[in-house]
Amino acid sequence: MTGIADLAPLERAQEQKAWYWYDWANSAYFTTILSVMFAPYMIEVAGNAAGCPDNLDDAASCGNTVGLLGLDLAAGSLPFYLTSFATILSAFVLPVVGAFVDRSSHKKRHMASFAWAGAAFASLLFFMKDDDWQIGAVAVVFSSVLAGCSLVSYSAILVDISTEAERDHVSSRGWAFGYLGGGVLLAINLGMFLGHDAIGLSSSFAVRLSLLSAAVWWAAFTVIPFLRLRDRPPADPVAVSGSVIDRSFGQLWRTLKELRGYPMTLTFLAAYLFFNDGIQTVIYAASTYGSKTLGFGDSVLIGTILLIQFVAFGGALLFGKIAARVGSYKPILYGVFVWIVIVVLAFFLPEDNVPLFMLVAVAIGLVLGGTQALSRSFFSLLIPRGREGEYFALYNACERGTSWLGTFVFALVFQLTDSYRPALLALIAFFAIGGFFLLRLDPERGIREAGNTVPEPLRTSVSP
Repeated sequence: MTGIADLAPLERAQEQKAWYWYDWANSAYFTTILSVMFAPYMIEVAGNAAGCPDNLDDAASCGNTVGLLGLDLAAGSLPFYLTSFATILSAFVLPVVGAFVDRSSHKKRHMASFAWAGAAFASLLFFMKDDDWQIGAVAVVFSSVLAGCSLVSYSAILVDISTEAERDHVSSRGWAFGYLGGGVLLAINLGMFLGHDAIGLSSSFAVRLSLLSAAVWWAAFTVIPFLRLRDRPPADPVAVSGSVIDRSFGQLWRTLKELRGYPMTLTFLAAYLFFNDGIQTVIYAASTYGSKTLGFGDSVLIGTILLIQFVAFGGALLFGKIAARVGSYKPILYGVFVWIVIVVLAFFLPEDNVPLFMLVAVAIGLVLGGTQALSRSFFSLLIPRGREGEYFALYNACERGTSWLGTFVFALVFQLTDSYRPALLALIAFFAIGGFFLLRLDPERGIREAGNTVPEPLRTSVSP
């Protein structure tokens, strides 16, 4: 079987460019739908069903409930319960997908199939209106899980289209392209929402149209990698017998046991769980902190969201260039400590100071794209060849299964102190623990233990 290194650089580059388009495609779903528009609109629709006031702020804090699977859930909390349920469900589903992907010769087909199914469910959000929140609940749970499934195949393809030395560059370009695509559509949708009166739309219809546009964008641009990527036979085909459960969760259990033989892979995974949870919570809490603690209005917060999105594009490219000189390990490590500095600066931000708030947003954008992009490429070097689906499924399943911890700590500290400032400061612990594990990691040893070639920058880079 011809290896990726045997292909001409031009052939690899063409596939890599095709691969970038899926980051461009799926980022619209994560930005427009999950990060910005779904939760406030779901609260409004569920609030209508629960008999809450028309005002969105009152609806969010309304104690009236809606019934879901025999549970009475507050309308203002419903979208967060749904997304939490989707992430936990993903932790069980993704290992099934990962074990299947590694034994398949059709990774791009699986990626596209999951993407198109997810986009179909996401498009159902257009029909969530008045007090009909149930269709939105089904749509967001299934689309979120299917998005995670598509990313397992997508990440596994990274190893098929790039050599070890190219991983950081390719992953960084993909993340950067994704931030750009997500930012472009989000800017269009926010412009449509803010100017809905001028173009003759109601605010709710503008939101519904925005949600639909993200689903269509996701589905349409997935066509490009589907047509241009090549399918390859599995690198290490394994005949696995037994039931579906044994081939999926049984394989997950075997992978977890085998991780003891790859201690550096396990160390990085532990580090990633903590510092990524800190990153996700900072992003999640930024608008609440800016609104409730610093007193900024919607225009400032919307501008900040877009600023972070487009700066993250440059941040991913910048970190990719740094990794080309010193390898991916050091930028990830130092990026985690920059996150600690950002949290401390945000803690001391004065109220109503827009320029300082924007400077912190720029800092967030710079390290956001870079740390995420290089984490993906660095982890790919710590995976035994032919097991990419299983390990990336574990990577994504663990991330999704524990991503509630940071928001839980944030909410708990706020409840105890009645202030978002100490709640934000508490997130330092996640970055500190992540940094502790990173400092214990020997990148060269981990890459060699996985049977991969150590990229030249990592061999020549001096350990911290």
